Amino acid sequence: MKINKILISQPKPTTDKSPYYDIAQKYDVEVVFRPFIKVEGLTSKEFRQQKISILDYTAIIFTARTAIDHFFNLCKSLRVTIPDTMKYFCTTESISLYLQKYIVYRKRKIHHGNKSNKLVDLVPLLTKYNEKYLFPVSDVHKEDESFLEKHNIDITKAIMYRTVSNDFTPDEPFDYDMLVFFSPAGIASLMKNFPEFKQENIKIACFGPTTAKAAKEAGLRLDIEAPTPEMPSMTGALDMYLKNINKKK
Repeated sequence: MKINKILISQPKPTTDKSPYYDIAQKYDVEVVFRPFIKVEGLTSKEFRQQKISILDYTAIIFTARTAIDHFFNLCKSLRVTIPDTMKYFCTTESISLYLQKYIVYRKRKIHHGNKSNKLVDLVPLLTKYNEKYLFPVSDVHKEDESFLEKHNIDITKAIMYRTVSNDFTPDEPFDYDMLVFFSPAGIASLMKNFPEFKQENIKIACFGPTTAKAAKEAGLRLDIEAPTPEMPSMTGALDMYLKNINKKK
């Protein structure tokens, strides 16, 4: 069966240079970007239930731009003024540069890792400065920080935002030939929005083993699983799949 319309459960790219657009043109398919999930910040009341006082900490750790946005938005709603003495530790330079949206960028108080977007790469810096660290995270944060205890790093995780279902409206069309998922939360949102969902001829593509596992546990048939050595990206997997079904333009 020819694929005519594909739902990519991610936000729409900010430029026209996305490989998904190349695939749409190459195989004459309509590609729609429509996330099944969205991130929302906790309210000040919800945050207070954690009994965490932001000003008790001397440094903040960020592993994502999303965390930066929700941290400063929450501070605003709590009417907390961050002192100029606060230090910031980011897992990558690009994340650290994003801080300029909220504060004056000074190298003496902003530090970043140099290898990858992993907390473990910050250990040398965290132990060097020996601050009292606050670590803003989401409600689905699952990274193992047990290694920090071995280095006696004083760190407290604070949930500041959460992942929720991005519900479909009653009049929103759902006429897709293929659905592409990137997280277990996306699968959960599909089943929440359409509890009587019947896959039938709809193709399902999943990126990552945990997403594939969630799809199978939900009783879905997987037509594409990525990454693999032959298909390291989702766009590469789509290209290979459509090559056998849709004719190139």
